[in-house]
Amino acid sequence: MILGVCVVTDIRKRKIYNKVIFPSLIAAFVLNTALGGFRGFEEAFLGFIVGFALLLIPYIFGGMGAGDVKLMALVGAFKGYEFVLESFIYMAVIGGILAIGVIIMRGGFRNSLGVGMPYGVAIAGGAVMALLMDVTLL
Repeated sequence: MILGVCVVTDIRKRKIYNKVIFPSLIAAFVLNTALGGFRGFEEAFLGFIVGFALLLIPYIFGGMGAGDVKLMALVGAFKGYEFVLESFIYMAVIGGILAIGVIIMRGGFRNSLGVGMPYGVAIAGGAVMALLMDVTLL
């Protein structure tokens, strides 16, 4: 549900709102701690750090918004570092497909320079793919 809200706001307004991310982060840490004790908290924290770090460099160089970085960190906080790494791979593939779509829709690479895209869609898609792959492997 959180990913869905972020996708909609990212598509409509090109924003991923802190009023969605921050309460969700608190919920992720509380839930993981309640279910796994200190180990659950550690998992959430490590997932948060890895998710944050994965998109920090693209953010610094202007290729990603701060909301995208926080959303990826949130995915890590909920599901842990292994999951966020797997999500990152799917996210990159989905993001590449979206970028190709933008290039085609804009009539070529030159016409697409400087055009942003709602990368929250790729982040959410990557997380959903990782969830689906975890379920199908059981």
